Amino acid sequence: MAKTMWTAAVVNLLAAALFAALANADGVFVSLAITCGTVAYHLWMRLAVGGVFTLLMRNRADPNARWFRPRPWEAGFYRRLGVRQWKNRVPTYRPELFDPRKRSWDEIAQAMCQAELVHETIALLSFLPIAASRRFGALPVFLATSLLSAAADLAFAAVQRCNRPVVVRLAERMRRRGKASAEQSA
Repeated sequence: MAKTMWTAAVVNLLAAALFAALANADGVFVSLAITCGTVAYHLWMRLAVGGVFTLLMRNRADPNARWFRPRPWEAGFYRRLGVRQWKNRVPTYRPELFDPRKRSWDEIAQAMCQAELVHETIALLSFLPIAASRRFGALPVFLATSLLSAAADLAFAAVQRCNRPVVVRLAERMRRRGKASAEQSA
């Protein structure tokens, strides 16, 4: 997934530059430049936000922090959205961070918290291209792409929030088992 995102980001940025160079005042190249530029923004912004969070947090968030604790209404909300039915079909940028064969359940829960923050931040930043509608017009197009982009990232955040309580319980169970084993050995 990472290679695909980087490739798409570079290709769209180069295509936007090429179409902008070929554009005349109202030609098809203007539309292509705007389209590729907007797609490039969304891809580069996602890569940058993920990189900044990884640099600052290093997948070490506290799953018990207030922001990450499940709200009473969430389980029913995710059930109505059918998250459990489609959660395994969404792509993962770095699947190794969520693999219990490579990471502890505590590490997975922490990475899930960071991933949630990344997707929530991206959802907010998805609305910045709307400002370009002042220069280029086509407000409905910029609004639609921003809404779709934000909705997609909120779906990724929903997967993290839906799955995390189970992962946190598994981590707690593993800690209790570890303590019990240590006490028996002593």
